[in-house]
Amino acid sequence: MAFLIAAVVLVGLLCLLNLVLMTGVLRRLREHTAELQRLAGGAMAPMAYDPRVLVGRRLPEEAAGPRLVGFFDVECDTCHERAPEFVAAARTEDGAALAVVSGDPGRADDLVELMSGVAKVVTGDDALRIAEAVGISAFPTFLRTGAEGVIVAADTELTGLAARRAQHHA
Repeated sequence: MAFLIAAVVLVGLLCLLNLVLMTGVLRRLREHTAELQRLAGGAMAPMAYDPRVLVGRRLPEEAAGPRLVGFFDVECDTCHERAPEFVAAARTEDGAALAVVSGDPGRADDLVELMSGVAKVVTGDDALRIAEAVGISAFPTFLRTGAEGVIVAADTELTGLAARRAQHHA
């Protein structure tokens, strides 16, 4: 009987310890959430990104010319997943493709190596300047431009640009 009482007391103490620790974790989580909201400017609602708002804008002069443009970020897992798809599409552009790779240039090596044979690749401060000038706010984003560097189609999926290419070249 004494063994049973000791076991119940031990389980009770472990539950109490768990309760104290969980209260501390929840308090810390609330503090972090409040800090994130403060840094995000208040509301933390998910941002909707519609790349079609980019249509009609002009690429900066140093980026004008290519017909297919891809914007990537080294921290973006989806960018790394879609990079081979971009490379395949860029091969059909006869050298008229541009890959803009934002982020730490030291971490961009794999993306740059993958794309350098089929597209002109811009990294570092130049990539950031081009992305900001165009108004890119999500990665990856893919553009199709006209002869004057005016964006005629924009999408977050390359498949969305394939039909537009056929329309634009018809």
